[in-house]
Formats: sequence, structure tokens, C-alpha cells
Amino acid sequence: MSRILSSLVAIFSITTLSAQTPTVEVPKLVVAITVDQLRGDYLEMFRHTFGNKGFNRLLSNGLVYSNIRYDYPHPDRASAITTLFTGAYPSYHGITGEKRYQIESDREVSSFADDRYLGNSTTEKLSPRPIRVSTIADELKIASGGQSDVYAFAPYASQALASGGHAANGSYWIEDYTGKWATSTFYRNKQPVVDQQNRSAESLTLTIGSITWRPAREIESYNAFPYTKNRYRFQHYFGAGKNESFHLFKQSPYVNSEVNNTAIKVMENSLLGKRMNPDFLAVTFYAGNYEKALDKNYSVEIQDTYYRLDQEIGRLLDAIDAAVGLKHALVYVASTGYFNEQEIIPEGMVPAGGDFYPDRSQALLNMYLMALYGREQWIKKYYDRQIYFDRKLVEERKIDFPDFQEKAAAFLVQSAGIQDVVTSHQMLQATHNEHISHLRNGYYPGISGDLMLELQPGWKVVEPQSDLQVRERSNAVIAPVIFFGSDIKPQIINRTIEATEIAPSVSYRLRIRAPNAARGEILKELY
Repeated sequence: MSRILSSLVAIFSITTLSAQTPTVEVPKLVVAITVDQLRGDYLEMFRHTFGNKGFNRLLSNGLVYSNIRYDYPHPDRASAITTLFTGAYPSYHGITGEKRYQIESDREVSSFADDRYLGNSTTEKLSPRPIRVSTIADELKIASGGQSDVYAFAPYASQALASGGHAANGSYWIEDYTGKWATSTFYRNKQPVVDQQNRSAESLTLTIGSITWRPAREIESYNAFPYTKNRYRFQHYFGAGKNESFHLFKQSPYVNSEVNNTAIKVMENSLLGKRMNPDFLAVTFYAGNYEKALDKNYSVEIQDTYYRLDQEIGRLLDAIDAAVGLKHALVYVASTGYFNEQEIIPEGMVPAGGDFYPDRSQALLNMYLMALYGREQWIKKYYDRQIYFDRKLVEERKIDFPDFQEKAAAFLVQSAGIQDVVTSHQMLQATHNEHISHLRNGYYPGISGDLMLELQPGWKVVEPQSDLQVRERSNAVIAPVIFFGSDIKPQIINRTIEATEIAPSVSYRLRIRAPNAARGEILKELY
């Protein structure tokens, strides 16, 4: 009897193990398409202008999740993309934003600043080392013993470094002042195709002066916004490589063509997806506003951007199909989940909220702390809704720092426009409520400040050194995620998924370990 039971248990164990083993083909090539500021509502509103090869092909034949959630405050292009590729929030991966305040030097620096490495075709000293955990691409390199190739192409350095990770064959971005494809000496290999592009007559450095952005379609078809004042036939000239030429170029749909051209050339010339081990290609596109749009609220430019982006997506899918076959590739599209929008308030309207002046609040807070602890400059810096204190001074005066923070927070929360103030001490406590947990996900010790300020919706931060005038909003934009290709069953899933679920799900399809800080669930539809 016991032998029969043992046999049944053994058979059951083998059957269970077989059922858990993935039966889908491991993709030969993974193509990660991140679209900075992609909005799901805009996809639907502009869909009548799209063709059949781009978004419509993905939406009709892909696994579509209606929305992605970034569970931390103020995601941006650096922190969001790092979250997508690590499966972790800034509290683990350490990239809290595009830039950070470096307290030891009292200056703002890139979150990827690294003086140990020089730049190729750039003077910036950057590397992926500030990412404190592994990425999908890192784990693929480890699993393949270094045999898988990984390339990343993006408009900005932070996007390329985050998506390429620590072990990429190459991570490239468009240099801000020359338009060349730049990288870090952290990556030891040089990609011949990229070097040839930088030296060629087609280099953006040489062609920027001949590029003028005009509508790709008849203006009458850009009719998604009933509030547009007039459908103007815009014409934007980026300049001849001077002043803000490349800055403006990166806000236009032409940047997507530049990224796509180079990525496709490398895919075709590097034999990606044509060897035993899977390869990985990461491309980042742009779908945000153009700062010089004539109608800030409801621009024709954003509709033209989406129309042209749709064409670039279609061109990339066709190139993947020609190179390896879409049935052998896993393509996924994810949004960064935010949208930089400058609202223009009609003349005479008094909106809810007001203007928040950080310098005034900082001055009042320091006066209060002087009254409590002595006439010293207790505050080192206000930066990006955070207050940094002079910790050395507090320590020298033998002041209890948590108590110091609590008193400062209690005073500051009374200021007009401030919804809440949370201390770093609260962030590091074992027990959190849901609100503090949300803030905690975006906090990293040694990088983040001592006080985190939450503004009330409708209030606008006014800083003398910044031209960006964005009013606080508590609601996030609708941001879709689409999986397409290798054994993907077409479905529309009307639920919100966590940004941290992408990396472990892609890793599962590759049959590799998830990044070492990824804690999200594998999306059940990808089993």
C-alpha cells in the first residue's frame, strides 16, 4: 500500500512539475519599447488617424493592459524607466528622479553622474552604476554567460542607461549640444554602426539645420480636441545646431525617427535574434508636449506627434518581422505613466489653489528653527519638494534629530498650499500607512531629503530659476502596456497593473531570474 502511495505521489509530482514548466517558445529577440509620456486616452482619441501597421496592429493582436501604476510620487523619465527595467521602486533602485541634489557639493547633478567614467561624444561623466540593483538585461547577460547581446537607444542619457543596464553591449543617447550618439566609457565595446552614423553626412549634427517640423496630415484630420482654438498649420524650425536646437528636437516626433533609424540599423547589422541565446533591444520614444506649441492646452502638435509615432512603431515592427519574424520575438510597449502639461489659465479666471514659493517657506521655517535652537542656518537646501537640513550642525548641537524633524514638519504643514509633510524618520519606521508607503517607495536614504512636502492639488511651484509652471495634480494619466509577438494571445485586460510587474513577467518569458530587487507578481496572462 505504501509503495502504491509513493508511486502516486511521484507521478503527481512529475505531472505538477510538467504543468509548471513553460511550454511557450523562448523568444529569440526581446524588444522593449518605452514611450515617455504615452497616454492611453490619447491613443483612443487619435486612433482614427493611425494606419494598420503600428498601434492598431498592437492593440488588435496584442495582450493589452488598460493601465499601469507607479506607486510612488512624481515619476519622471529617469525613475519610471528604471522601475520598468528593475521591477523595483526608487526605494530599492536609487534613481529618485532625472536629477538629484548632491548635498556634499551643494549642486544639482544627473542621477547617473559618475566621475569614474568619461563620455564618448559627450563631456558628461555618467554610468549605470547609480542603479543599485540588477535589471532585466543584466539578468539575461548572467543567464547566457555573456553571450546575449543587449543594446539600448534613447533620446536622453538616463533612459539609455536605465534600459541598457550594467552589462549592455552599448547604451546610446542623443547628445544635448552636438546631436551625436553618445555613451559612457563604462561600456567597453564600440558599436561600428553607431560610429559610422556619427561620422556620416546623415548625422543629426549636420542635418539639424535642414529639418523643419510641419504637419504630416491635413490639419482638418487633427480634430480630437473640440477645445482647440484653431487648427493652425504650424511650422517649427529647430535651428542649425545652436542654442536649444537639440533640446527642441528631442521634444518633437523627429527624435523618434532618429532613435528608430539607429536601432534598426544595429538590429540588422548585429544579427540580433539570430543566434542560440536571446538578445535584447531597448528603444525609448517620446510622446510628450512640444514646449513651443501655439496652443498649450490642446495642441495640433501632440496629434501630429502620435500620428508620426504610430508610423515609427509600424516601421520597427516590420523590421523585427524581417529580421527574426514576429512569432520569434517578444515586443512590449510601456508608458512612463506621467505627462508634463502646462495649463494656460484663461485671463480673468481665478483657479483653485495658488502659487507656492519654496524660498519664502524655507525662510519662514529657518526663522522658526532659529527661535527654537539658535541663530544658525539650519536648512541647507530646498530641492524638488524636499528640505535638506544641515545634519552636521544638528549633530554638533546634540539635538535629537527625529524631534527636530517633527517640529519642522509640524510648522511647515501649516503653510498655504502644503497638504502634508513627512519626515525621513517616518519613512524608515517599520510600520506605515498606505499614504506613507506610497511616499516611501520614492525615498532613498542619502539621496532624498529630510522632509518630503506634498502640495495640495491646484497649487503651482514658483521658482525663480525654473520656467516650468506645472500645477499639482493628484490623478495620474491612463498609461497602457502592450505585449505582442511570441505566443502572445490577443486580449484586452481592463485592470491596472503595477509597474514592478513588467520586469519579472518579461524575465519569466525569457526563463531567467527576475532582477534581484523585483518583488512584483508575474502577470498571470503571460503564464
